[in-house]
Amino acid sequence: MDNAPTLESLQAALDAQQAVFQMHQSMNVEVFYWWCTAIMIMIHAGFLAYEMGASRSKNALAAGIKNILALAVIIPTFYLFGWWIYNAFPNGFIPIDAAGALPWAKSMGPDVTDMGTGIFWAAFAMFGATTGSILSGAVIERIRVSAFLILTVFLGSVVWILAGAWGWHPDGWLLTKLGYHDVGASGVVHAVAGFFTLGVLINLGPRVGKFINGVAQTIAPHSLPMTLIGLMMIIFGFFGFLGGCIIFNGGETGWTIIYNNPTNLSAFAFNTLMGFAGGVLGCYMASRDPFWTMSGGLVGIISVAAGLDLYDPELAFIIAVVTGIMAVKVAKIVENFGIDDAVGAVAVHGFTGVWAVFLVGVFAYGMPNVGDLPPISFVGQTIGAIVMAAVGFIPGYAISWVLKKANALRVPKAAEELGLDEVEIIAKPYPEANGVPAITSSDVPNKLANPEPGV
Repeated sequence: MDNAPTLESLQAALDAQQAVFQMHQSMNVEVFYWWCTAIMIMIHAGFLAYEMGASRSKNALAAGIKNILALAVIIPTFYLFGWWIYNAFPNGFIPIDAAGALPWAKSMGPDVTDMGTGIFWAAFAMFGATTGSILSGAVIERIRVSAFLILTVFLGSVVWILAGAWGWHPDGWLLTKLGYHDVGASGVVHAVAGFFTLGVLINLGPRVGKFINGVAQTIAPHSLPMTLIGLMMIIFGFFGFLGGCIIFNGGETGWTIIYNNPTNLSAFAFNTLMGFAGGVLGCYMASRDPFWTMSGGLVGIISVAAGLDLYDPELAFIIAVVTGIMAVKVAKIVENFGIDDAVGAVAVHGFTGVWAVFLVGVFAYGMPNVGDLPPISFVGQTIGAIVMAAVGFIPGYAISWVLKKANALRVPKAAEELGLDEVEIIAKPYPEANGVPAITSSDVPNKLANPEPGV
């Protein structure tokens, strides 16, 4: 009897097992968002290929390098102030205390007691980088790299995350006052970035030769296959993006959306794939164009992302088909206004993002939120959609207008006609195809010292 376990020893063993279980749960959360972040990198590889292919060959490298630089400027600036903005401005323009999100806070660096801040910051930084890539494609072939980077920092580390604080934060005013529902970031990422881009395009102006006597001309991509492959890579990356929009909870709670409503990955899987398929078919029927057909995959997913956790798959498919048809028409309307959106970003992201938020108010009207939050409503979603468009467009137009007045927004006409690769990148993407020797003068001494057989 003396060797029988005591109540205290049994409790201690139970506590130790519970601590191990909780540690493994925390590690599982970290691993999940680690891989979501890694998969999101594929979005930017896709945008790089997509925009290089959509450019003419004389601008291909400039288009690609902008995407690489966008990541390089958004990551540190989002660390310095972007994460703080998200935590400080849920109530509007007056900040609340968010000292724990400042770059010198203990949680903003290696801390064995904090297994959440770093991994969530990383996922949000990649959301911000996505907004920069959305802008990047629309402005190819005529924007200064320096101007693009300034605009990207504002969009990726200030503007979208302010919208995120209002519409995604647990205390965001759009959520707490209006019951705003945007689980897959149709509004806070895509609508904001698309309308920011529209503001920039108005001041940037069209490419030389895009409009002749007011009639839009086709400026063909130099590599449509590369563009299509890039778009498919973006679709792959979207699974990491949408995975980052779901909350992995420990214990008995399971999966929830960012507003704490219960959900699961199965709901996301049904509607992501149905949205993709519907968007492709809708854009194909409206255009018969390979570029728009593949862009339809983005349109379809974005069109259902705001209500990804709520829609029946059949409804998601119908929404995506209809939105795909509409997006092609919206892109044509934008062009008819004399705006040169090289990749249709305003339609694909701006229009579709706003439309997606609005549709949640139509098809999910009255759906409850957890706790004391207001239910989803038509009025709340409509106001939310307008807010997202305004938050994007106003700073996009204002900042690009200042750059334009400072003669710092657009490259000179002569540089544009020569090609940005020659002027800003000082490199050629396909030197042999352009009749340029594959070796340069610096290679000649080595070639003479080590001649190839038969030379």
